[in-house]
Amino acid sequence: MAKSPLPPRDAECIFCKIVAGELPCHKVHEDEHTIAFMDIFPASPGHVLVIPKDHHPDLLAMPDDLLGPVMAATRRVALAVAKSQGPDGMNLFQANGVAAGQTVFHFHMHILPRRTGDGVLSTEHGKRAGDHAMLAREAEALRGALADM
Repeated sequence: MAKSPLPPRDAECIFCKIVAGELPCHKVHEDEHTIAFMDIFPASPGHVLVIPKDHHPDLLAMPDDLLGPVMAATRRVALAVAKSQGPDGMNLFQANGVAAGQTVFHFHMHILPRRTGDGVLSTEHGKRAGDHAMLAREAEALRGALADM
């Protein structure tokens, strides 16, 4: 993947301003394609964000060739979080759209170190079996959408 001299950016995006050095951050990692820094509104101690240097508002807008470098950086930083924080567990998450809780519209991965019983995120999903007929219809619709791509 060739690197352009200046990554695509959105002049109003807080993360683009961090990448450009216009806003400070507590940087923990940087490479050719990504930067990782401490979340200034942490959900848990050690909460880190990993972003591409290029501006892409969400996962659906991300180019395929940039997903690998972002996930590789996420894994590398997650390993460092595990080593330095010694958490009981870790969540990695990424939100797309307001309804999903996205507040900064620049693709980013959250690394959340977890402690047993910290109550940071609900783990109640998966406690109730889904309706198999509905699951079958949803799977068929997804296979059709994938075939059209």
